[in-house]
Amino acid sequence: MLLIAAALLTASVHSLGVIEAPGMPPAHQVTVASTATTRIVPVDDVLSLASASASVSAPVSKPVAAAASSTAAVVGVDDLAAAHGRAFVEDLGALGAADLRSAATDRGVVATVQDDPPPAQTVAQWWSHLPADEQDRLLAHAPALVGNLEGVPYAVRDQANRATLTSGLADADLGAARAAMLGQVRDSLVQQPGDPRRFLVALDTRGSGRAAISIGDLDTAADVTVVVPGMFFTVTGQMTDFTNTANDLSREQATLAPLAATGNGSGAAVVAWMGYRTPDLSNILSLGLARTGAERLERTVAGLRVIRAGDQPRVNIVAHSYGSTTAMTALASGRMTADTLTVLGSPGSDVRTADDLAVATGQVFVGGAHSDPIAGSGYFGTDPGGASFGSTVLDLAGGADALSAGDVFRRPVGHNDYLKPGTASLHDVALIGIGRGDLVREQVRRGKSGGDGIVGASPDMYLVRPQDLQPRD
Repeated sequence: MLLIAAALLTASVHSLGVIEAPGMPPAHQVTVASTATTRIVPVDDVLSLASASASVSAPVSKPVAAAASSTAAVVGVDDLAAAHGRAFVEDLGALGAADLRSAATDRGVVATVQDDPPPAQTVAQWWSHLPADEQDRLLAHAPALVGNLEGVPYAVRDQANRATLTSGLADADLGAARAAMLGQVRDSLVQQPGDPRRFLVALDTRGSGRAAISIGDLDTAADVTVVVPGMFFTVTGQMTDFTNTANDLSREQATLAPLAATGNGSGAAVVAWMGYRTPDLSNILSLGLARTGAERLERTVAGLRVIRAGDQPRVNIVAHSYGSTTAMTALASGRMTADTLTVLGSPGSDVRTADDLAVATGQVFVGGAHSDPIAGSGYFGTDPGGASFGSTVLDLAGGADALSAGDVFRRPVGHNDYLKPGTASLHDVALIGIGRGDLVREQVRRGKSGGDGIVGASPDMYLVRPQDLQPRD
């Protein structure tokens, strides 16, 4: 049954409207480690030192050589490829310019950064203690590494990843598949006048690729929403559409900004997070990709928490389809928390109740659209919209024609309609993402008390934009 539903969805996978939001974690303090007493000297510096010692008199050269051997360790790319954790970043900082450039393309080094990186707190401590000229040197010679280390400030990562993107597109040996993937990322960064700045906060050019683009500044935003995609989504096929969907959510949140709950920081940021490989028809029945994706999502949120230590934003996770299985797996792991979780068109997971999720009490929301064959199916376990799960079920089951129903927003139809402009689901997700899930719960309560299952035709006008009162295509 799932294979049949998946096949029907393949034709509409390019549709906009699949996005997710992250939840806010408790504040974390970053403990500053004491600096090491042993100095690791870049290879280039060691060579310079050896050259200099050879030019002085014999009585002086011996002590210098002895000092160098006792206090300096020569580090090469092979050492870096074998290192992990704190040793990895320390060795990275010890490389000379030439070795940094080699490391940026070394498969082992890149695999460590992308698949088994040092903890975000370790990276943040290391980066913050580097002199500005050392940071600039790493950024200039190894942007592909710096841009993907959680714990490095997002503005720096954006600069680094854009440099990697630019050099990749200029590569004379760029193949067609890689060109298509990088072209999608380039197009995804095009910003419309009046919209928030876009930040390229992650870029993995291996294989089918992975990427994450933030609409708004993660370093300062009071509200951060991470949108997690479902099956069939790839960087090459959908990154531009996916980023534009995140932008639609950002715009909806901006119109509701006067209603936003008080938070740390200013404004909002929405992340189009294509940070894991999503399933296709060959592996749709497996939970392996969801588990791997959950680990990557955990690291992403951990990086945000470390960067914003002492000034935590609200973190909202918005997950669609298979992405909801991924997000619930992450939030049940004990390694990630969120302020809110909204799942749309969910095939379920092995999480039994909302109490098993590290989400604030009463802040798990579930949406299922009319004619969505995946929502409520429970293909991968418990349906999060079931009565026993303990979530708030969004009122999305009404008609698709808002005007004939006497409603302000139209109800989504099918599996890929949830985050399209003008839908009740996009509006609800935006409210949840600015800390106003209470208004969404009140709308659901009104609908139930009215007996027709549809939100009343006269919602508080503060929740409605002028354009929402006009007919839509």
